[in-house]
Amino acid sequence: MLIVASIVEEWNDYNLRWNESEYGGVKDLRITPNKIWRPDVLMYNSADEGFDGTYHTNVVVKNNGSCLYVPPGIFKSTCKIDITWFPFDDQHCEMKFGSWTYDGNQLDLVLKSEDGGDLSNFITNGEWFLLGMPGKKNTITYQCCPEPYVDVTFTIKIRRRTLYYFFNLIVPCVLISSMALLGFTLPPDSGEKLTLGVTILLSLTVFLNLVAESMPTTSDAVPLIGAF
Repeated sequence: MLIVASIVEEWNDYNLRWNESEYGGVKDLRITPNKIWRPDVLMYNSADEGFDGTYHTNVVVKNNGSCLYVPPGIFKSTCKIDITWFPFDDQHCEMKFGSWTYDGNQLDLVLKSEDGGDLSNFITNGEWFLLGMPGKKNTITYQCCPEPYVDVTFTIKIRRRTLYYFFNLIVPCVLISSMALLGFTLPPDSGEKLTLGVTILLSLTVFLNLVAESMPTTSDAVPLIGAF
């Protein structure tokens, strides 16, 4: 799955506090992220060649020590799909974010809202409905290390738009299949009966190829329309 989004990271650094009255009333600064400490939050299930697909923008530092870092990026994540009910299927894809080197005792992640990310800038997609993007905080102890590690996982829930597939795939297949009933009305010695059967078989073969081209390559499940 490929998503264009921004990660909102906020933390407090008490070493970056200052008295604004002593510095000409300056309340905030923009600092490049490589000059100050920032949490090394990455997407664990990234499928990007560079692993980190974010653009490193400036960190907004206020005089009370609060830091705001909002790097935009193009995130490519792995996603296990289930096409059993294609083209009437729902898919759930996860994006798992966490620190790469700090354990849960050193760096704690707090989810701002369990409803997930801000979807106000979401652009409608012609193939999928976005059902929601709930988030969940997890604390996991891996086999490699005794310390717990904290991650925040967003589950992107999408539903396929079926209008295109209904009129261009489902309806033609049903009509062609129903034409097979006409073969029973023809006399057994009629040559048109064999011609009709061969025509229906070839037509279903063509639409079966269309189904195969429309589906992602996977052997985990066979769609019902393909089995039909």
